[in-house]
Amino acid sequence: MAPRDHAMPVDEPMTSADESLVDCRDAALTFGRGATAVVAVHGANLRVRPADRLAIVGPSGSGKSSLLHLLAGLEQPTSGSVTWPALDGPGGIGIVFQGDSLIPALDVVENTALPLVLAGVPAAEAQRSAAEALALVDAADLAQRLPEEISGGQAQRVAAARVLAQAPRLILADEPTGRLDHATGGHVLDALLTAADRTGAALVVTTHDPAVAALLTTRLAMRDGRLLTVAEPQETS
Repeated sequence: MAPRDHAMPVDEPMTSADESLVDCRDAALTFGRGATAVVAVHGANLRVRPADRLAIVGPSGSGKSSLLHLLAGLEQPTSGSVTWPALDGPGGIGIVFQGDSLIPALDVVENTALPLVLAGVPAAEAQRSAAEALALVDAADLAQRLPEEISGGQAQRVAAARVLAQAPRLILADEPTGRLDHATGGHVLDALLTAADRTGAALVVTTHDPAVAALLTTRLAMRDGRLLTVAEPQETS
């Protein structure tokens, strides 16, 4: 299958058959004001459609995480717009954060099930979904442990499982393999891809690792807050 170009113009009319999960138009994000202002994202244009597999590649400080926060609705653009035409606002988005995001007082399975419980899913059903998601990332044996009893890499796997348990329509993962060894990182990314394939979700991953980016269909480069180019995988005969 030929790769899709995600860096497409965004000024053509939208139709019901061509709705995007995220439509980012000239979105900029600036922190601070005046001489001390820092522009984290410069006028980014990007659409993410159902079933897309997209890597945003760049070094630390290039603006990848800031762009991901805009796509997730965690930050509001300073100028331009970010909308979610095929979603109920930013609802239906699951986010795998780069840093620690587990609640210390809850064990691993409770942390994984928490978003489902908060959404009104019965506790037993939420626990079953959480257990299945933990198994996907090879973390089933951690279920009864507290966050303080697991390593940083294990916590990252649990954070991924928490998102997978929700079966979102869009998965955003911020450097999901950055704190993991190569083998474990590959397992987590495989789990994210498998879950996205099962549910038809789109997957957007930020990474500085070319090997991780190579596992996704389309790659965009980000430098100094600017979304620059699309780097497509080469066709093989």
